[in-house]
Amino acid sequence: MGIQKPSHTLAKIHLKALRTKSLHILFTLSFTMFINMFCLAQELPKPKEPIKPTIKNDTTVVSIGNILDTPKNIRETDSTKTDSIPKKKETLESIVKYKATDYVRMNQRKNTTTLYNEAEVNYGDMNIKAGIIVINHGKDLVYAGRVKDSLGNYSQAPVFTQGQSVVEPDSVIFNTVTKKAIIFNSTTEQSGGTIIAAVTKRENDSTLFIKDGKFTTSENLDDPEYYFLMRTAKVVPGVKVVTGLTNLFIYDVPTPIGLPFAYFPMSKKRTSGVIMPTPGQELANDRGYFLQNGGYYFAISDFVDLAVLGDYYTNGSYGLRFESNYALRYKFKGNVSLRYENLINSEPGFPDFAKSTIYNIRWSHSQDTKANPSSRFSAFVNLGSSQYYRESINQLNLSNTQNNTLSSSISYSKTFQGEPQVNMNVTATHSQNTNTQEVNMTLPTVQASVGRMFPFAPKTGTKKGIIQNINFQYNVRGENRIQTTDSLFFKSEMFDDAQLGALHSIPVSTNFKVFNYFSMSASMNFEENWTFNTINKYYDQEEDIIVTEDLNQFDRFFTYNFSTSIGTTVYGMFDFRKEGKDPTIQQIRHVLRPSISYNINPAFDQYYDTFEIINADGDTADEVERQEYTRFQGSLFGTPNKTFSSSMGISLGNNFEAKVRDKDSTATEPKKIKLLNNLNFSTSYNFAGDSLQWSPLRVSGGTTILKDKMNINFGMVLDPYALDNNNNKIDAFNIDNGGSLFRLTSANLNLSYSISSSEFDGKGQEDDPAMLNNLRSGGRADDLFGKPQDFADQRLSDDEDEKDKKEVESDLYNYKIPWSLRLAYAVNYGNSARQNAITSNSLMFSGDIEISPMWSVGASSGYDFVGKGFTQTQLRFERDLLSWRMNFTWVPFGPYNSWNFFIGIKSSLLKDLKYDKRKQRDQQL
Repeated sequence: MGIQKPSHTLAKIHLKALRTKSLHILFTLSFTMFINMFCLAQELPKPKEPIKPTIKNDTTVVSIGNILDTPKNIRETDSTKTDSIPKKKETLESIVKYKATDYVRMNQRKNTTTLYNEAEVNYGDMNIKAGIIVINHGKDLVYAGRVKDSLGNYSQAPVFTQGQSVVEPDSVIFNTVTKKAIIFNSTTEQSGGTIIAAVTKRENDSTLFIKDGKFTTSENLDDPEYYFLMRTAKVVPGVKVVTGLTNLFIYDVPTPIGLPFAYFPMSKKRTSGVIMPTPGQELANDRGYFLQNGGYYFAISDFVDLAVLGDYYTNGSYGLRFESNYALRYKFKGNVSLRYENLINSEPGFPDFAKSTIYNIRWSHSQDTKANPSSRFSAFVNLGSSQYYRESINQLNLSNTQNNTLSSSISYSKTFQGEPQVNMNVTATHSQNTNTQEVNMTLPTVQASVGRMFPFAPKTGTKKGIIQNINFQYNVRGENRIQTTDSLFFKSEMFDDAQLGALHSIPVSTNFKVFNYFSMSASMNFEENWTFNTINKYYDQEEDIIVTEDLNQFDRFFTYNFSTSIGTTVYGMFDFRKEGKDPTIQQIRHVLRPSISYNINPAFDQYYDTFEIINADGDTADEVERQEYTRFQGSLFGTPNKTFSSSMGISLGNNFEAKVRDKDSTATEPKKIKLLNNLNFSTSYNFAGDSLQWSPLRVSGGTTILKDKMNINFGMVLDPYALDNNNNKIDAFNIDNGGSLFRLTSANLNLSYSISSSEFDGKGQEDDPAMLNNLRSGGRADDLFGKPQDFADQRLSDDEDEKDKKEVESDLYNYKIPWSLRLAYAVNYGNSARQNAITSNSLMFSGDIEISPMWSVGASSGYDFVGKGFTQTQLRFERDLLSWRMNFTWVPFGPYNSWNFFIGIKSSLLKDLKYDKRKQRDQQL
């Protein structure tokens, strides 16, 4: 059969053939059956007017109807128009479009229609493309297959698409009457997996039967690294795959991993299902064999889910976890995690037998800014047993074991627009030290404020002068503060020593210019303290003790203070440029911000009482035994000031910047770099004090270097007073006592540095999902203490998305080796009592390097120079096995000495196919 190009003569022949009644009806019926094989057609009424087929640009558009070849005048007077019997509806509901690059040929002798070279048929949501499509009208068969070029190579394999379903076979033969088909060497994608079948029988639109099929999630379908060989299988597209005997093949090598039958769910929606546990053995505390991380996942709706997980040990220990994520677009999102573990060490009757329970509650909630601009609710909760992270038998990540603080905050804020504006905020906070097991909570803190008001400001224009800038506002803060311990947490006893109070304040202030260069401010603050925690003290002569009674009744006191300050900004420029010379450092800019403040705090003696201590003879004791106290000693917001205070504060802020010659010769301006972001000095002098009137001089500063990748912060405290022989501070200057002007009492230095190879490539550094999970679990945002070790949890990483981002030049090596490095250094010096010692000195580091596109290694560790030992160390190895991944982490020494090995399939569809082996940490006594 030769290849013919479309022509006007051929078009006329086609039109003439279509006008022939018998061929037109035959083609209509046969092509109708062909289309019905792929979709369920709905019958439509017969068109009122016949529409003739047209051919344009190698594309034939046919609107098929039961068009009778009768004269027009007969059709106009056809009695069937008023026939009471309903007319038969047509079986097609849409226009059929078909085309071919070379030709569309109809063979009347063979009763076939052939579309050749880039043949395509479109009908509704169905589309079929192939090298050749042949319709046999006599046998009700349709064939779609490939074409062979001059070199004998096949190309243009059929591609059938209907909705979201895509089938790519070598060839297909189907019957338009029985609607059954036989598909050869098909490739079908099903919900993240791919089915490669040698022979497929299509029973109907929703059922396929497969022989010798392969199921895989590999991207290399020509040579998949693994697959499940399905001898026989039934496929319901988008729903399920049910197979007979199946086993795993790795690079065409059979493995003993198999099942007599298998079921693969293929739903495209989130569905509920069983979460397979991980088996193992725990020898550290004689807990025996275990099943971990098993449970059930509930896909409640598109907005919320729930995972119920549990662990069970043969000695009776168990753990329960409830984890839920929720989100409502443009409203809010968050997650909740509740964890409880009942721990049993050893066996009953042994001396080391013990029972304990630990728990942890985490909740994170954030509101979308578009939800409500005037109110906002947010929550971050991380509370529970102080020993939870250190004693848990199912740690999600290693880094949390080094977390010494648990903190929580739940807040709601509301703004009431108007003049003046009113703001309200309700907050509940929690802070827990896991070492001391002390817990501090506020349940709740209520704050409200009325916006700043300017009673003397002009109605129009800017405010000028001391009078027009006078302003005041109103603030109130109420708080219920609880201080308890871990053992009393969530018990009624935790409220026994609660402190309740409220603080009302009205600050009045103004500011103005002095001599055009100085900014001056003055303020007076009025405060009223409401408290429900007052006391009464008296001397019990019989018991010879001082008794303190808790009155726990409402009381109040009123205080006020005055302060003023004056400051300015001075700019200095050091120019190093000289005529005929162009130095590297051209200019240094120095900005000084000096400030002097003055504060007066009156004495409020009226709120202080005295009681007398009577000796055994009944006489009044000496004056030294008359004790003074205030009933507000237990007040939440402090006590009234007892002594008059008049002090002056002095501070000086500095900033240094430099202009250097740009290495780029085309640059017209020098480049600015930061030398010191800040260098601050502050001290104060108490005019009303009898001794030690000068406070220590505090110095603090910080800067960034190395393209802002290294942060440097430092500080020190310089005391002008000397020490006596007992290392107590005396009212004598150190310089007058034979020493220097200042005595260095403490100092600190902190460095942090983060860099990666992507910064040199100009790509920037991206967030690591593992680091984000550290923060979500209550750990550090970085990985200086290690990365998560629960590799089976697909939420911790997104390897499939990361793989798409990689630019792999070779499967064997990287000519560019990606890497990242994070450093943190801290040192503290103490000399308050002549100890002259480094109190702490440690370096922490973490790094990762990708030595090949498939191999990456990393480590997190640190060294304590004072303790002379390494801090918690973790070594990481990861191998990308294409569709699989392998991870190995190792903590070589320390109290958490352990290792964890994992290998499993990346795809979430088969995430339960994994091998997870770990060595538990050593038993701690």
